[in-house]
Amino acid sequence: MSTKPTTTDLEWTELDQRAVDTARVLAADAVQKVGNGHPGTAMSLAPAAYTLFQKVMRHDPADTDWVGRDRFVLSAGHSSLTLYTQLYLAGFGLELDDLESFRTWGSRTPGHPEYGHTPGVETTTGPLGQGVANAVGMAMAARYERGLFDPDAPQGESPFDHFIYAIAGDGCLQEGISAEASSMAGHQKLGNLILLWDDNHISIEGDTETAVSEDTVKRYEAYGWHVQRIAPKPDGDLDPHAIYNAIEAAKKVTDKPSFIAMRSIIAWPAPNAQNTEAAHGSALGDDEVAATKRVLGFDPEKSFDVAAEVLAHTRQALDRGAQAKAEWEKGYAAWRTADPERAAEYDRIAATELPSGWEEKLPVFEAGTGVATRAASGKVLQALGAVIPELWGGSADLAGSNNTTIDKTSSFLPADNPLPEANPYGRTIHFGIREHSMAAEMNGIALHGNTRIYGGTFLVFSDYMRNSVRLSALMHLPVTYVWTHDSIGLGEDGPTHQPVEHLASLRAIPGLNVVRPADANETAIAWREILKRYTKVFGKGAPHGLALTRQGVPTYEANEDAAKGGYVLFEAEGGAPEVILIGTGSEVHVAVEARERLQAAGVPTRVVSMPCVEWFDEQDQGYRDSVLPPSVKARVSVEAGIGLTWHRFVGDAGRIVSLEHFGASADGKVLFREFGFTAENVAEAARESIAAAQR
Repeated sequence: MSTKPTTTDLEWTELDQRAVDTARVLAADAVQKVGNGHPGTAMSLAPAAYTLFQKVMRHDPADTDWVGRDRFVLSAGHSSLTLYTQLYLAGFGLELDDLESFRTWGSRTPGHPEYGHTPGVETTTGPLGQGVANAVGMAMAARYERGLFDPDAPQGESPFDHFIYAIAGDGCLQEGISAEASSMAGHQKLGNLILLWDDNHISIEGDTETAVSEDTVKRYEAYGWHVQRIAPKPDGDLDPHAIYNAIEAAKKVTDKPSFIAMRSIIAWPAPNAQNTEAAHGSALGDDEVAATKRVLGFDPEKSFDVAAEVLAHTRQALDRGAQAKAEWEKGYAAWRTADPERAAEYDRIAATELPSGWEEKLPVFEAGTGVATRAASGKVLQALGAVIPELWGGSADLAGSNNTTIDKTSSFLPADNPLPEANPYGRTIHFGIREHSMAAEMNGIALHGNTRIYGGTFLVFSDYMRNSVRLSALMHLPVTYVWTHDSIGLGEDGPTHQPVEHLASLRAIPGLNVVRPADANETAIAWREILKRYTKVFGKGAPHGLALTRQGVPTYEANEDAAKGGYVLFEAEGGAPEVILIGTGSEVHVAVEARERLQAAGVPTRVVSMPCVEWFDEQDQGYRDSVLPPSVKARVSVEAGIGLTWHRFVGDAGRIVSLEHFGASADGKVLFREFGFTAENVAEAARESIAAAQR
């Protein structure tokens, strides 16, 4: 482990130092003006952030989508001013009035960085630790992208080689998600990932000794990271020379991710607030802001004061960025000339277009057969994997149950992994038993771009992933969650593994599309629709959660209207429908069997399969009314979970066949019978609904 720098090539002028100190007073002013926020970390981290944005990273502030750029993730998202001040100084599009409107309605500088809202923000970081896992995902995606387009180039010589930088705080590293992700990064030997740790010993409750006593640097050594600890300057401030040297040393280590521990003093150099928990999440106060400005040589009577020569100096990042991009484009052009076939593939993938004829590869399943939808999903993935190279993913150690192995001969693993299928550019990701970081890594992969990612586990374990799934929706990311074992139908594993409330709670997340196909053909159509929706033509992306059965279910004739989220699977016979049965997933066949009983009794009955209520809600009113005519008040929904989300579809006269309690350990068929998911019970509920509608 390295402990101090030896040599430096860093050019550091008085203007550089003045720019760092400007960032500090801007952070103090912004929080003071709005009256709330987190000034201390932004003040102490200013030398590190400035060094990254002005001295280290390859980026072009005028083109935040440049594929060859380095990525920066501020995992300590509460310290958003750490990022905003650098975006302003470097010329990413933020101006002084944006900093003055920090944390206010309509501003481009919200309390935590938000992807798609502020230019230069690579990911939404709010919940601590998410950014660490996002950065790991980005590093994974960068490697896979290189494998797609330029796998044979020497290390560091491909236009697709770049670094992922992240800054994390004590809180990030206390959250379990960062441990999961950091373990994954070490195992994958992600040499393109450099994580800087702000070791300031302060959290909201005071000194971190209140909660943490392990040796964090040794922990990262144990994960398999290259680690360095750098000392501050004698006055306690971060040393930009030490930071720069540590980063340059980290960049030379290509077979391990790098961890740089920076001992800092929060709110440095505020004379009274530094090294206090109050500086973490509260405005310093007018007197302390003024005192800090005096220490740094600023006029205490002025706020948001930026010297013209400082801004002119830092905005040279625009010129450097244009030059770096122009130099990169020479290598990019040479690559295109040397490999036109891969260049054409790149153009297609970058445009989010799918290869011609891909839909023809989708399997069609024979009606009348019994197939688990998880098995059908696996067949779809294997069929599409052969023609959509950008599609990749895996499972949280449940691939055999989730059916998520897209290629058994190709695992995304470093070259020296002992497994015979190990390939640094492999298709199948082994996320390990790390559901939460898997979801956040998938977000990072999607944010990085140029690939299509999915990941699987049991539906009940979506609870472990929920925060990351919520962020998928918040960022409109086209990630696909493959959640299997979606009901009590999984059987003997019992209530700990049987999801009951999960479908309803996931549907409550705005922007998440929950898809629960009834059979194998609906599963194939669902995958097709999910992939078609991830296009620039469609607009913003959206995450999808596929809820799939463990048990076999009957297969019906494919119906293209399944892509509309809800459709008439079986029409009423003998007149207009007197009752509509609405089913999802493995309960659709129960509704179909109930229909047969009702029809035999002379009750015209329609069955509606509704694999995705979110897709159904997108349809025009005319289509929705054609499926669920307002004139038909008698309705029954059938789903093996709580009925919370079905009241709006069945109405006052409707009935809901649901599960309002936990399951039990027994054969799945027994549980369906004992808990009322039978044709007899659904038919009886239909009769009750008809009677209620006639009152």
